[in-house]
Amino acid sequence: MKIIIESGATKSDWRLVEDGKQVGRYVLPGMNVSSMSLDAVKGTIREGISRCGTEAPEGFYLYTAGVVTPAIRNEIKEYAGSLAAISDFDFQNDMLAAARAVCGHSSGIVAIIGTGSNSCFYDGESISQKVYAGGFILGDEGAGSALGKMFLADYLKGEVPEPLRSDFESRFESSYQAIVANVYKSDSPAGYLGSIAPLVVSHYSEPYARELVDRNFRNFIRRSLKKYDYRNHPVGVVGGFAGANREIFSRLCADEGITVSRYVMEPVEGLIEYHCGRI
Repeated sequence: MKIIIESGATKSDWRLVEDGKQVGRYVLPGMNVSSMSLDAVKGTIREGISRCGTEAPEGFYLYTAGVVTPAIRNEIKEYAGSLAAISDFDFQNDMLAAARAVCGHSSGIVAIIGTGSNSCFYDGESISQKVYAGGFILGDEGAGSALGKMFLADYLKGEVPEPLRSDFESRFESSYQAIVANVYKSDSPAGYLGSIAPLVVSHYSEPYARELVDRNFRNFIRRSLKKYDYRNHPVGVVGGFAGANREIFSRLCADEGITVSRYVMEPVEGLIEYHCGRI
């Protein structure tokens, strides 16, 4: 049995695979090796391995948020090995997870576009070029959080036309005080901004929303994707926001001479293909 785990900061998705087929799945707390103690990460690993029902998994493949240094990798490898007789072990970060999920063993440009955004060039083995993402304040172009931020900036200045304006006010707390509190004082400002994006996209047939959505995606295409060798390499896209709006994103990429080869909504699905040798 192979255990494949893809983890963000809030949840980790555990998949059990046998003979190339998924035979189990469960969700546990997230693991971020940069913002959490290794003891907390180990606690989640201990719970996950105890649930899998085997003392000798064929492979244990872990992908988490944060910076995975050689020292951290070795410590987690030793710990996991103390819990089960693991034949094959690998521990990488979430950027490499996305690259393997969409490119497999082939080279290509990787775009992550969900609540936040990121990108890299993957040479088939490792990440060899990267444009800094910047987060929801300095970057995240193309992502749901960036679209939400663009919309709110217009809303506060009275630039959002009807019927989108009224639709927003019927679904969200729309006072200046509530908006400022959600952006500057909440625990998850990027999540709040990203939660507005689907509403904006739902009005895509209207000129204002169409221009905003297109400009957001173009910002990512021009400021990130076009920094890579896009004329000779396709783009693989990971993430729910771009995946849900793939027709729009693919059209805008084509306008810039960029080919999108594949969309993967959840990286773990592509990782199953990768570790089973299908991509």
